[in-house]
Amino acid sequence: MKARKAFPVNSRAGSNAASPASRSFEDLFLEHWSSIYRLLAHMTGDPAEAEDLALETFFRFYQRPPKPGDGYNPGGWLHRVATNLGLHSIRSAKRREHYELTAGKGALEQDLEDRPAPLLESKEEQRLTRAALARMNPRRAQLLILRYSGLAYKDIAKALRLSPASIGPLLLRAEGEFEKVYRALTEEEV
Repeated sequence: MKARKAFPVNSRAGSNAASPASRSFEDLFLEHWSSIYRLLAHMTGDPAEAEDLALETFFRFYQRPPKPGDGYNPGGWLHRVATNLGLHSIRSAKRREHYELTAGKGALEQDLEDRPAPLLESKEEQRLTRAALARMNPRRAQLLILRYSGLAYKDIAKALRLSPASIGPLLLRAEGEFEKVYRALTEEEV
């Protein structure tokens, strides 16, 4: 059986108060865990991060407990360390977010001439799509264009003077025809 490491603490008022020298790490953990965790959860807004930081707080206390003396207050020490760890975590998250946004912005602003392959593929897909739509039944092509322009079924029905209930089945047929024509075009080019 492991021996508990005892840390002297100021006794708290109440019936569960123990003598300062008889309080163990486990007792301190059980007494302060919930308040430390709540503090960190409130600071970080992330329960998993709060739990990790609370465990780090208690680990630091276990490794190097504060020296007993006048004004010895392990609860205060734990809250101070938890607050510092929480602030450090928030700052780190903000720095990481800034770096990620900066890196992403740079990639988006990169000139398209630097990336000819994706640009060429995109133009080829557009050309094939236009050719497939031109070979389709005009009504079905119109239906696909309206739907993929972002219109709702009821707006498509109004524009094409159809029943809103018929738009779903008509779209399925139009998509099937488009897929068949598009595949035929890609096979012709190979």
